[in-house]
Amino acid sequence: MFHLENCSKKSPLKSGPQITLTVIISTTAPCPSHLPLSIYPPGSALCFLSSRFHRTPYYASLFSRPVALKALASSADFRGASVVGAKSGGGIGWRTKAAVADTGMATEKGEGKKVSVFDSEEDLAVALAKYIADLSDKVSKTKSSFTVVLSGGCLIKLLRKLVEPPYIDSVDWSTWHVFWLDERVVPKDHVDSNYKLAFDGFLSKVPILPGNVYSINDALSAEGAADDYEICVKHLVKSNVIATSESGLPKFDLMLLGMGPDGHVASLFPGHPLLKEKEKWVTFIKDSPKPPPERITFTFPVINASAHIALVILGTAGEAGPVHAALGNSQNSDVLPIQMVSPAGELAWFLDKEAASKL
Repeated sequence: MFHLENCSKKSPLKSGPQITLTVIISTTAPCPSHLPLSIYPPGSALCFLSSRFHRTPYYASLFSRPVALKALASSADFRGASVVGAKSGGGIGWRTKAAVADTGMATEKGEGKKVSVFDSEEDLAVALAKYIADLSDKVSKTKSSFTVVLSGGCLIKLLRKLVEPPYIDSVDWSTWHVFWLDERVVPKDHVDSNYKLAFDGFLSKVPILPGNVYSINDALSAEGAADDYEICVKHLVKSNVIATSESGLPKFDLMLLGMGPDGHVASLFPGHPLLKEKEKWVTFIKDSPKPPPERITFTFPVINASAHIALVILGTAGEAGPVHAALGNSQNSDVLPIQMVSPAGELAWFLDKEAASKL
């Protein structure tokens, strides 16, 4: 049994001990081709493959395969969970591994798993901002880099509190290195671009260093963009900008994941062969069941190597079913990729009451 303690919306969230964040950082330069944008025309990026400029709405990935090659030579989280004391009008408080003895919460791996349920989207956004800011602050006191992976969907609008006081002033944005969980193979200014979504709703409003933003090269094919992004990540691992897991995988400090109503995460869809990909860090898909069809995505080995994962889900289109399956007894991960999110580090769920309605 998992005892998830209820707390009133009017009082602060009850929490267990301080969260532990593990980070390995470096002050070395980013990818060889991530050059200062100031040397190029505003809003443009040099494509080394085509030797031409192409327009981008914001930071551009200047990393390209030819230059890079020269330079480089089962979810066990809440199985059988029961929600206790989650009354209407309240949220579910957080507990960490240190609180297991008191609650009877069983964690089969990792530093601890947490579930938080909120009455409204606004309450969730407030708590998510505090969670992210606290992790960032803890890292910046002793380290110089904080690696964050963004996804698309509703996540970006839920980061809105980070661009407001007090966080816009208190967060050390200079330490942030930003990556994408997955991306649609479209121009950066396309309406379907996860980069554009992040720029419009978040990146354009915070002072993250342009050289610390790693977008895909939208001048390449899906396969080329995936290979290019993996080479970039490998370089950053080699230079210790990104930490390394015990198995040699990139260990991002924080991955911010959403989930679709079919239970997909990233661009990893139910029943797709990519769910079983074990070798590649970044791969591509040309037959996405959700348009646009061509995308690149991190694979599950990389996702699950993360130090911290926050699953952020609003119950707007049937997400309650997959949430229930992921936090319950179902084990068919081929049907629900969300069930395959099982990080070596900490997993925190941020749910609104609609997403948690079947728990």
